[in-house]
Amino acid sequence: MDPKHSAEVSKHLDKQNQALMETYRAMSHELHKLQVEEETIMRKLYELMSAEGLLPKRKKEKQQESTLERKEHEA
Repeated sequence: MDPKHSAEVSKHLDKQNQALMETYRAMSHELHKLQVEEETIMRKLYELMSAEGLLPKRKKEKQQESTLERKEHEA
């Protein structure tokens, strides 16, 4: 391969590498924005489900609730 041709190929590859790096940075930035948006949406969904009573209760909460119900029935 002659030096002139290899210099052109090298320059072309450098330009391609630069374009790929810019694309990578842009996609990485967009991915981060989407992850933050997903986290925000999931928090809002959790808050909504919690307010509507749609979340499954934990064992501890169920035990406390059943204890309170038994005490109310005994009274």
